[in-house]
Amino acid sequence: MEERRHPKYVNPYTDFGFKKLFGTELNKDLLISLLNALFDHSAQQSPGEPKQVVKDLRYLPTEKLEAYGERRAVFDVYCEGANGEKFIVEMQKASQDFFKDRSVFYSAFPIIEQGKVGPDWNFRLNNVYTIGILNFIFPGSEYEKDCFHHEVKLMDTADKHRGPATMLSTSQPPFYDKLTYVYLEMPKFNKAEDELVSMYDKWLFVLKNLSRLFERPAALQERIFQRVFDLAEIARFTPDESRIYEESLKHYRDLNNTISSAERRGKAEGREEGRKEGREEGRKEGREEGRKEGRKEAKRESARKMKAKGYPVADIADITGLAVEEIEKL
Repeated sequence: MEERRHPKYVNPYTDFGFKKLFGTELNKDLLISLLNALFDHSAQQSPGEPKQVVKDLRYLPTEKLEAYGERRAVFDVYCEGANGEKFIVEMQKASQDFFKDRSVFYSAFPIIEQGKVGPDWNFRLNNVYTIGILNFIFPGSEYEKDCFHHEVKLMDTADKHRGPATMLSTSQPPFYDKLTYVYLEMPKFNKAEDELVSMYDKWLFVLKNLSRLFERPAALQERIFQRVFDLAEIARFTPDESRIYEESLKHYRDLNNTISSAERRGKAEGREEGRKEGREEGRKEGREEGRKEGRKEAKRESARKMKAKGYPVADIADITGLAVEEIEKL
Protein backbone atom coordinates (compact mmCIF):
# COMPACT_ATOMS: atom_id res chain seq x y z
CA MET A 1 0.00 0.00 0.00
CA GLU A 2 1.44 3.35 -1.06
CA GLU A 3 2.24 5.66 1.83
CA ARG A 4 0.31 8.89 1.78
CA ARG A 5 2.61 11.90 1.47
CA HIS A 6 2.04 15.08 3.39
CA PRO A 7 1.68 18.21 1.25
CA LYS A 8 5.00 19.90 0.54
CA TYR A 9 3.67 23.33 -0.36
CA VAL A 10 1.21 25.71 1.26
CA ASN A 11 -2.42 25.83 0.15
CA PRO A 12 -2.97 29.30 -1.38
CA TYR A 13 -6.73 29.03 -0.77
CA THR A 14 -6.12 29.37 2.97
CA ASP A 15 -5.94 32.84 4.51
CA PHE A 16 -2.39 32.21 5.67
CA GLY A 17 -1.24 30.75 2.37
CA PHE A 18 -2.63 33.54 0.23
CA LYS A 19 -1.21 36.28 2.43
CA LYS A 20 2.13 34.46 2.75
CA LEU A 21 2.55 34.63 -1.02
CA PHE A 22 0.89 37.92 -1.90
CA GLY A 23 0.19 39.90 1.26
CA THR A 24 3.52 41.42 2.26
CA GLU A 25 5.74 44.19 0.95
CA LEU A 26 8.67 41.77 0.95
CA ASN A 27 6.94 39.55 -1.61
CA LYS A 28 5.25 42.21 -3.71
CA ASP A 29 7.11 41.02 -6.81
CA LEU A 30 4.84 37.95 -6.80
CA LEU A 31 1.67 40.05 -6.73
CA ILE A 32 3.03 42.39 -9.42
CA SER A 33 3.76 39.41 -11.66
CA LEU A 34 0.28 37.92 -11.06
CA LEU A 35 -1.50 41.22 -11.76
CA ASN A 36 0.49 41.86 -14.92
CA ALA A 37 -0.31 38.35 -16.16
CA LEU A 38 -4.03 39.03 -15.62
CA PHE A 39 -3.89 42.42 -17.33
CA ASP A 40 -1.86 41.04 -20.23
CA HIS A 41 -4.51 38.37 -20.77
CA SER A 42 -7.27 40.99 -20.63
CA ALA A 43 -5.45 43.16 -23.19
CA GLN A 44 -5.17 40.19 -25.55
CA GLN A 45 -8.92 39.62 -25.25
CA SER A 46 -9.67 43.30 -25.95
CA PRO A 47 -7.62 44.45 -28.96
CA GLY A 48 -7.07 48.18 -29.10
CA GLU A 49 -7.54 48.78 -25.38
CA PRO A 50 -4.53 50.25 -23.54
CA LYS A 51 -2.71 47.62 -21.53
CA GLN A 52 -2.49 48.16 -17.78
CA VAL A 53 1.04 47.55 -16.46
CA VAL A 54 1.83 47.41 -12.74
CA LYS A 55 5.35 48.67 -12.10
CA ASP A 56 5.30 48.97 -8.32
CA LEU A 57 2.95 48.51 -5.37
CA ARG A 58 2.56 50.00 -1.92
CA TYR A 59 0.61 47.92 0.59
CA LEU A 60 -2.24 49.69 2.39
CA PRO A 61 -4.17 48.81 5.59
CA THR A 62 -6.61 46.00 4.78
CA GLU A 63 -9.37 47.05 7.17
CA LYS A 64 -11.75 49.89 6.33
CA LEU A 65 -14.55 51.31 8.49
CA GLU A 66 -17.63 52.78 6.81
CA ALA A 67 -17.82 56.47 7.71
CA TYR A 68 -21.48 56.56 8.82
CA GLY A 69 -21.77 53.26 10.64
CA GLU A 70 -19.91 50.25 11.95
CA ARG A 71 -19.91 48.14 8.81
CA ARG A 72 -16.36 47.07 7.96
CA ALA A 73 -14.58 45.89 4.88
CA VAL A 74 -11.60 43.61 5.49
CA PHE A 75 -9.61 42.98 2.32
CA ASP A 76 -7.23 40.06 1.80
CA VAL A 77 -4.77 42.37 0.04
CA TYR A 78 -5.11 46.08 -0.64
CA CYS A 79 -2.45 47.98 -2.60
CA GLU A 80 -1.76 51.22 -4.41
CA GLY A 81 0.09 51.36 -7.71
CA ALA A 82 2.74 53.83 -8.83
CA ASN A 83 0.12 56.05 -10.49
CA GLY A 84 -2.30 56.04 -7.56
CA GLU A 85 -4.48 53.20 -8.85
CA LYS A 86 -5.96 50.94 -6.15
CA PHE A 87 -6.01 47.14 -6.18
CA ILE A 88 -8.23 44.94 -4.01
CA VAL A 89 -7.19 41.29 -4.35
CA GLU A 90 -9.45 38.69 -2.75
CA MET A 91 -9.22 34.92 -2.47
CA GLN A 92 -12.87 33.88 -2.11
CA LYS A 93 -13.07 30.34 -0.75
CA ALA A 94 -16.82 29.74 -0.92
CA SER A 95 -19.90 31.18 -2.58
CA GLN A 96 -22.12 33.38 -0.49
CA ASP A 97 -25.40 35.20 -0.81
CA PHE A 98 -25.08 38.62 -2.45
CA PHE A 99 -21.46 38.00 -3.47
CA LYS A 100 -21.65 40.57 -6.25
CA ASP A 101 -23.19 43.13 -3.89
CA ARG A 102 -20.35 42.54 -1.44
CA SER A 103 -17.79 42.97 -4.20
CA VAL A 104 -19.27 46.29 -5.29
CA PHE A 105 -19.58 47.41 -1.65
CA TYR A 106 -15.89 46.72 -1.07
CA SER A 107 -14.89 48.63 -4.20
CA ALA A 108 -16.63 51.73 -2.84
CA PHE A 109 -14.04 52.19 -0.09
CA PRO A 110 -11.05 52.98 -2.35
CA ILE A 111 -13.33 55.30 -4.32
CA ILE A 112 -14.61 57.24 -1.31
CA GLU A 113 -11.19 57.60 0.29
CA GLN A 114 -9.94 59.47 -2.78
CA GLY A 115 -12.22 62.38 -1.91
CA LYS A 116 -10.33 65.51 -0.91
CA VAL A 117 -11.40 68.21 1.51
CA GLY A 118 -11.67 71.72 0.12
CA PRO A 119 -13.12 73.53 -2.88
CA ASP A 120 -10.31 72.71 -5.30
CA TRP A 121 -11.03 68.99 -5.75
CA ASN A 122 -12.63 68.35 -9.14
CA PHE A 123 -13.79 64.73 -8.45
CA ARG A 124 -11.06 63.18 -10.58
CA LEU A 125 -10.54 59.55 -9.51
CA ASN A 126 -7.74 57.06 -10.01
CA ASN A 127 -8.46 53.57 -11.30
CA VAL A 128 -9.88 50.99 -8.91
CA TYR A 129 -9.46 47.27 -9.60
CA THR A 130 -11.11 44.42 -7.72
CA ILE A 131 -9.55 41.02 -8.42
CA GLY A 132 -11.57 38.04 -7.22
CA ILE A 133 -9.93 34.59 -7.30
CA LEU A 134 -12.94 32.34 -6.75
CA ASN A 135 -12.80 28.78 -5.50
CA PHE A 136 -16.35 28.28 -6.75
CA ILE A 137 -18.52 28.72 -9.83
CA PHE A 138 -21.03 31.54 -9.93
CA PRO A 139 -24.42 30.27 -8.70
CA GLY A 140 -26.72 29.24 -11.51
CA SER A 141 -23.77 28.62 -13.85
CA GLU A 142 -24.45 31.95 -15.52
CA TYR A 143 -21.33 31.60 -17.69
CA GLU A 144 -20.42 28.80 -20.09
CA LYS A 145 -18.35 25.97 -18.59
CA ASP A 146 -15.22 26.97 -20.54
CA CYS A 147 -15.57 30.68 -19.68
CA PHE A 148 -13.84 31.38 -16.38
CA HIS A 149 -12.15 34.80 -16.80
CA HIS A 150 -14.55 37.73 -16.46
CA GLU A 151 -13.63 41.39 -16.75
CA VAL A 152 -16.54 43.64 -15.84
CA LYS A 153 -16.85 47.39 -16.37
CA LEU A 154 -19.74 49.85 -16.52
CA MET A 155 -21.59 49.46 -19.81
CA ASP A 156 -23.99 51.74 -21.65
CA THR A 157 -26.99 49.47 -22.26
CA ALA A 158 -28.33 51.55 -25.16
CA ASP A 159 -25.42 51.18 -27.58
CA LYS A 160 -23.90 48.06 -26.02
CA HIS A 161 -20.60 49.42 -24.88
CA ARG A 162 -18.48 46.48 -23.91
CA GLY A 163 -19.66 44.40 -20.97
CA PRO A 164 -18.70 40.89 -19.81
CA ALA A 165 -20.86 39.13 -22.40
CA THR A 166 -19.61 41.12 -25.41
CA MET A 167 -16.01 41.94 -24.54
CA LEU A 168 -14.62 39.60 -27.21
CA SER A 169 -16.74 40.92 -30.06
CA THR A 170 -16.26 44.68 -30.00
CA SER A 171 -13.51 47.23 -29.49
CA GLN A 172 -15.88 49.91 -28.21
CA PRO A 173 -14.76 51.43 -24.93
CA PRO A 174 -16.85 50.96 -21.81
CA PHE A 175 -18.92 53.84 -20.50
CA TYR A 176 -16.51 54.22 -17.56
CA ASP A 177 -13.13 52.49 -17.56
CA LYS A 178 -11.75 53.42 -14.14
CA LEU A 179 -13.73 50.79 -12.20
CA THR A 180 -12.84 47.21 -13.12
CA TYR A 181 -13.80 43.86 -11.64
CA VAL A 182 -11.84 40.76 -12.65
CA TYR A 183 -13.23 37.40 -11.54
CA LEU A 184 -11.60 34.00 -12.04
CA GLU A 185 -13.79 30.91 -11.58
CA MET A 186 -10.88 28.64 -10.67
CA PRO A 187 -12.76 25.30 -10.69
CA LYS A 188 -13.18 25.76 -14.45
CA PHE A 189 -9.43 26.10 -15.09
CA ASN A 190 -8.22 22.63 -16.07
CA LYS A 191 -5.07 23.09 -18.13
CA ALA A 192 -2.39 20.47 -17.64
CA GLU A 193 1.32 21.24 -17.26
CA ASP A 194 2.07 20.56 -20.94
CA GLU A 195 -0.60 23.11 -21.96
CA LEU A 196 0.92 26.05 -20.08
CA VAL A 197 2.17 28.72 -22.46
CA SER A 198 1.58 32.22 -21.10
CA MET A 199 2.38 33.64 -17.67
CA TYR A 200 -1.39 33.85 -17.19
CA ASP A 201 -1.75 30.08 -17.66
CA LYS A 202 1.18 29.40 -15.37
CA TRP A 203 -0.07 31.59 -12.55
CA LEU A 204 -3.54 30.04 -12.64
CA PHE A 205 -1.97 26.57 -12.66
CA VAL A 206 0.07 27.47 -9.58
CA LEU A 207 -2.92 28.92 -7.73
CA LYS A 208 -5.02 25.85 -8.37
CA ASN A 209 -2.43 23.10 -7.95
CA LEU A 210 0.34 24.35 -5.65
CA SER A 211 -0.69 22.36 -2.58
CA ARG A 212 -0.89 19.14 -4.64
CA LEU A 213 2.61 19.40 -6.13
CA PHE A 214 5.77 17.77 -4.77
CA GLU A 215 8.26 19.45 -7.04
CA ARG A 216 8.49 22.48 -9.28
CA PRO A 217 7.04 21.58 -12.72
CA ALA A 218 9.39 21.86 -15.66
CA ALA A 219 7.00 24.30 -17.38
CA LEU A 220 7.51 26.86 -14.60
CA GLN A 221 11.09 27.90 -15.32
CA GLU A 222 10.70 31.63 -14.72
CA ARG A 223 12.61 32.97 -11.72
CA ILE A 224 9.42 34.31 -10.16
CA PHE A 225 8.10 30.77 -9.75
CA GLN A 226 11.28 29.67 -8.02
CA ARG A 227 10.44 32.40 -5.49
CA VAL A 228 6.92 31.03 -5.18
CA PHE A 229 8.05 27.48 -4.46
CA ASP A 230 10.71 28.61 -1.99
CA LEU A 231 8.19 30.70 -0.05
CA ALA A 232 5.49 28.03 -0.21
CA GLU A 233 7.59 25.15 1.11
CA ILE A 234 6.07 24.21 4.45
CA ALA A 235 9.31 22.76 5.79
CA ARG A 236 10.83 26.27 5.69
CA PHE A 237 8.16 27.81 7.93
CA THR A 238 9.05 29.06 11.38
CA PRO A 239 7.29 27.35 14.32
CA ASP A 240 4.89 30.29 14.58
CA GLU A 241 4.15 30.17 10.85
CA SER A 242 3.52 26.43 11.03
CA ARG A 243 1.09 26.88 13.92
CA ILE A 244 -0.81 29.70 12.20
CA TYR A 245 -0.93 27.77 8.92
CA GLU A 246 -2.33 24.65 10.60
CA GLU A 247 -5.09 26.73 12.17
CA SER A 248 -5.83 28.39 8.83
CA LEU A 249 -5.82 25.02 7.06
CA LYS A 250 -8.18 23.56 9.67
CA HIS A 251 -10.62 26.42 9.15
CA TYR A 252 -10.41 25.93 5.36
CA ARG A 253 -11.11 22.19 5.68
CA ASP A 254 -13.94 22.75 8.15
CA LEU A 255 -15.55 25.22 5.78
CA ASN A 256 -15.27 22.83 2.82
CA ASN A 257 -16.57 19.86 4.81
CA THR A 258 -19.47 21.84 6.20
CA ILE A 259 -20.49 23.10 2.76
CA SER A 260 -20.16 19.63 1.18
CA SER A 261 -22.19 17.97 3.93
CA ALA A 262 -24.91 20.58 3.80
CA GLU A 263 -25.13 20.38 0.01
CA ARG A 264 -25.44 16.58 0.17
CA ARG A 265 -28.22 16.90 2.71
CA GLY A 266 -29.86 19.58 0.62
CA LYS A 267 -29.76 17.42 -2.50
CA ALA A 268 -31.20 14.45 -0.63
CA GLU A 269 -34.00 16.59 0.76
CA GLY A 270 -34.60 18.02 -2.67
CA ARG A 271 -34.86 14.58 -4.26
CA GLU A 272 -37.25 13.42 -1.55
CA GLU A 273 -39.39 16.50 -2.03
CA GLY A 274 -39.33 15.90 -5.76
CA ARG A 275 -40.48 12.32 -5.37
CA LYS A 276 -43.37 13.46 -3.22
CA GLU A 277 -44.44 15.89 -5.88
CA GLY A 278 -44.34 13.06 -8.40
CA ARG A 279 -43.59 15.35 -11.33
CA GLU A 280 -40.33 16.20 -13.06
CA GLU A 281 -40.88 19.89 -12.51
CA GLY A 282 -41.45 19.22 -8.85
CA ARG A 283 -38.20 17.28 -8.65
CA LYS A 284 -36.25 20.08 -10.30
CA GLU A 285 -37.72 22.70 -8.00
CA GLY A 286 -37.18 20.46 -4.99
CA ARG A 287 -33.54 19.85 -5.81
CA GLU A 288 -32.91 23.53 -6.40
CA GLU A 289 -34.63 24.48 -3.16
CA GLY A 290 -32.65 21.79 -1.38
CA ARG A 291 -29.38 23.08 -2.77
CA LYS A 292 -30.25 26.62 -1.71
CA GLU A 293 -31.15 25.51 1.79
CA GLY A 294 -28.03 23.36 1.92
CA ARG A 295 -25.79 26.31 1.04
CA LYS A 296 -27.60 28.44 3.62
CA GLU A 297 -27.20 25.81 6.33
CA ALA A 298 -23.51 25.44 5.45
CA LYS A 299 -23.01 29.13 6.07
CA ARG A 300 -24.87 28.93 9.38
CA GLU A 301 -22.71 26.00 10.48
CA SER A 302 -19.53 27.85 9.49
CA ALA A 303 -20.75 30.90 11.38
CA ARG A 304 -21.41 28.79 14.48
CA LYS A 305 -17.89 27.38 14.40
CA MET A 306 -16.26 30.76 13.85
CA LYS A 307 -18.39 32.29 16.60
CA ALA A 308 -17.36 29.51 18.99
CA LYS A 309 -13.70 30.26 18.22
CA GLY A 310 -14.18 33.91 19.05
CA TYR A 311 -14.22 35.44 15.56
CA PRO A 312 -15.70 38.99 15.56
CA VAL A 313 -19.32 38.97 14.37
CA ALA A 314 -18.51 41.56 11.68
CA ASP A 315 -15.78 39.29 10.26
CA ILE A 316 -18.13 36.30 10.28
CA ALA A 317 -20.70 38.35 8.38
CA ASP A 318 -18.10 39.36 5.79
CA ILE A 319 -16.93 35.77 5.29
CA THR A 320 -20.31 34.02 5.23
CA GLY A 321 -22.58 36.73 3.84
CA LEU A 322 -25.05 36.19 6.69
CA ALA A 323 -26.67 39.15 8.40
CA VAL A 324 -25.16 40.27 11.71
CA GLU A 325 -28.56 39.81 13.37
CA GLU A 326 -28.81 36.20 12.20
CA ILE A 327 -25.27 35.41 13.41
CA GLU A 328 -25.97 36.90 16.83
CA LYS A 329 -28.94 34.51 17.23
CA LEU A 330 -26.88 31.38 16.47
